[in-house]
Amino acid sequence: MIGWGDVYKVVVAMAPLYVALVLGYGSMKWWRIFTPEQGEAINRLVCYFTLPLFTFEFTAHIDPFKMNYLFIGADAIAKVIIVTILALWAKCCSKGSYCWSITSFSLSTLTNSLVVGVPLLQAMYGNMAVDLVVQASVIQAIVWLTILLFVLETRRSGNDLYANNNNNNDNNTAALAFGDKTSKDLEESAKKDDEDRPSFCSLMKTVGLKLAMNPNSYACILGITWAFLANRFHFQMPSIMEGSILIMSRAGIGTAMFSMGLFMAMQKKLIACGPSLTVFGMALRFFAGPLTMAIGSVAVGLHGDVLRVAIIQAALPQSITSFIYAKEYGLHADVLSTAVIFGMIVSLPVLIGYYAVLEFVH
Repeated sequence: MIGWGDVYKVVVAMAPLYVALVLGYGSMKWWRIFTPEQGEAINRLVCYFTLPLFTFEFTAHIDPFKMNYLFIGADAIAKVIIVTILALWAKCCSKGSYCWSITSFSLSTLTNSLVVGVPLLQAMYGNMAVDLVVQASVIQAIVWLTILLFVLETRRSGNDLYANNNNNNDNNTAALAFGDKTSKDLEESAKKDDEDRPSFCSLMKTVGLKLAMNPNSYACILGITWAFLANRFHFQMPSIMEGSILIMSRAGIGTAMFSMGLFMAMQKKLIACGPSLTVFGMALRFFAGPLTMAIGSVAVGLHGDVLRVAIIQAALPQSITSFIYAKEYGLHADVLSTAVIFGMIVSLPVLIGYYAVLEFVH
């Protein structure tokens, strides 16, 4: 049973995040220490340095040989269900949108497991729950955040190539219009421009090159590789190496929240995305995610406390990393920032409510 002392531990884990958030907000809104351009630079520092090192650090210290693969399978089924629904919505519905499908996937599936999940679920179900939450965080970093990064990079690279081609087409059309050319020449030029559009292979090559230069692409892979080798051959990370990683990785979550505060300060309203999108994000975060996780858990045969932990961890607050990616790639960062900030506020009563209801599930 959860006591007031356990609730206090969760608040203790969450309060420093809001301190970093307020400092970031105040440093731009009130004290004018940073400009919007400097805020962009800070977000890139978080995206390309502190978060990859944070990901490597916690991934490298797990034991992959003791994972609960039924739990991981349930998590995979839940996310595949959501991906399928969103893909069908984007493809078949008149109001469907691939961009909103990406954001909806983040809202439905990506959680802030380590900061809120560890203290809360330890109070609920003990160390077994902590192990499952850490495993979910590792799989999220290795698989789902990597897929999200790939999709975001593909979207941005495709838009960049399309914009470059449009500029070239406009220049060619203008040159022909002012020259001694006929309409037939214009049609042939337009046809040639269509044929010169980048192919799928060239787009994938561009995306691959950009991801190869992005440390987020391989930080988790290097971390899990180290974890496999370290647990297989029973050796520890050298202290000089661990210290070099910790000097930056310890700042990962704090600088991410600071960057979010800077982003909030640049918006006209405190709730940047408006109340309707805020409610939409909360519904996906606290209802759609747990519902699909319940389906996946039942499908693989989870029961007892493992089933309860699986459902509750799917209702944890929004991943901070999802906001950093959204900000870097320019896709609905206002929605993700609101989901993180207000999601952590409302998560505690929601999660305790899930805990009370699931006590009747056997």
